[in-house]
Amino acid sequence: MYLGLDLGTSGVKALLVDESQAVIASATGALQVSRLHPGWSEQEPDWWIAATRAALDGLKSDHAAALAAVRGIGLSGQMHGATALGADDRPLRPAILWNDTRSHRQAALLDANPRFRKITGNIVFPGFTAPKLAWMRDNEPALFERVRKVLLPKDYLRLWLTGTHCSEMSDAAGTAWLDVGNRRWSDTLLAATGLGVDHMPALVEGTERSGTLRAELAAEWGMGADVIVAGGAGDNAASACGMGAVRAGQAFVSLGTSGVLFAANARYLPNPEGAVHTFCHALPASWHQMGVILSATDSLNWLAGITGRTASDLTGELGEALQAPGSVSFLPYLSGERTPHNDAVIRGVFSGLGHESDRPALTRAVLEGVAFALRDSLEALEAAGTHLSRVTAIGGGSRSVYWLKAIATALGLPVDLPAEGDFGAAFGAARLGLIAAEGADPHAVCAPPPTAATVEPESRLRGAFDEAYARFRALYPAIRGTM
Repeated sequence: MYLGLDLGTSGVKALLVDESQAVIASATGALQVSRLHPGWSEQEPDWWIAATRAALDGLKSDHAAALAAVRGIGLSGQMHGATALGADDRPLRPAILWNDTRSHRQAALLDANPRFRKITGNIVFPGFTAPKLAWMRDNEPALFERVRKVLLPKDYLRLWLTGTHCSEMSDAAGTAWLDVGNRRWSDTLLAATGLGVDHMPALVEGTERSGTLRAELAAEWGMGADVIVAGGAGDNAASACGMGAVRAGQAFVSLGTSGVLFAANARYLPNPEGAVHTFCHALPASWHQMGVILSATDSLNWLAGITGRTASDLTGELGEALQAPGSVSFLPYLSGERTPHNDAVIRGVFSGLGHESDRPALTRAVLEGVAFALRDSLEALEAAGTHLSRVTAIGGGSRSVYWLKAIATALGLPVDLPAEGDFGAAFGAARLGLIAAEGADPHAVCAPPPTAATVEPESRLRGAFDEAYARFRALYPAIRGTM
């Protein structure tokens, strides 16, 4: 058996698979987010441990024999979170999460240093780890002086599981401290934030072993000795391993809290000017690009809260027949935006509202706005030299047929839906645990799932979507600087 642990923003998922990669069982532990001020987003690292314990206790309760047979564990996690540890390996403060934008001034200052884009291949986004530590240096200097290690969220779980300070390439690439092309920490970039390599964990590839499960935890869950813990991956790279998007040209679109257009690459192809994320993949000698929008299903959930309806009620009200965009446009920038604007202070907008703008019209505008934001990402990836012929859809938003039709038509690409099954980040993490424990061929293990259905672009509406996209593109420069 092999275990995948995915530390998300809202919970920890534990997934058991067998040697044939059949899913045996899964369990979750819930998490909450603390938002003390606008733009802040924090979690206590001990909450991650408690949620992981809850998930594994659930597996042990119902599937003790399967859990006892685990030979390898893979880790996946929310990226960019700053977990600052003191000399005793205890957190000095709550972890500052990926969607926290308080450090936008520090990010701008670091990004103005040309070495960051040159070495990392990325803009220094406010959500990245380095500006968060710069914010600590500027606002919590006494705590900053006590920092001995900086870990990413899943790597704090690894410390608890194995006792080792270790990370892997895909997650480390989102810190703004990694030399992404050469897959190593950069002394130059660390020094720019008052840190050194000794503050960083050791690095392995996602398919390599990072340690073994501590004996007391193995005994607690009834596991044997020498359970291998793989390097694992950041959540998007782990999802790519689960979806089989590991070879050049393979791509997926993720409709979760945030939205991601992910493309695997065999070469390092940075495009920081387009606010494209260019990161190491979880597999050796491979990279990936991502266009990232901060509010995908979050936008629909926000509208659901405002209207007093559920998200599924709103999308269900539209039916499945795709309509031409109406007069209402929506910018899904509820928490700022990454690709292509790198703007932490911009906020969402409805435009073109009239007396006739009813609830379905607003729902359509929200779905279209997210689809057009993903088209922005596609164009930024193409500018970097990545050309896609199709994408696979994953995430909670992919349950809406209407939304998938809007995305396919906005992108001009077929959108594949995988066969029934769990192919997300936890599954990808379990695959990495299998590879590390057994020395298996990564490409053979990380095969794509069968395609259950394909949503084709609707050519009859492409012109209307192009016109609506042009209106969408004109809105951002019109409102920039007014927030």
